[in-house]
Amino acid sequence: MTALAGWENFYVIVGSSAGALIGLQFVVITLLANTPIARDQGQAGAAFGRPTIVHFPAVLLLAGVESAPWRGFR
Repeated sequence: MTALAGWENFYVIVGSSAGALIGLQFVVITLLANTPIARDQGQAGAAFGRPTIVHFPAVLLLAGVESAPWRGFR
């Protein structure tokens, strides 16, 4: 067994999740860019964009930490 064999699940989870989150953020920003902005809705894009940028990477970080093969915690 090689030294990196235990990291396989970590890289699968982090790599696929990061790709999906980048794609999701691209779709959200593209859809928001095409919508007409009314006078009182100028900050709506920022209100929906910031939670996506903050919460999704936080969940990705937690999943990565949980799936990493730490030797000291188990």
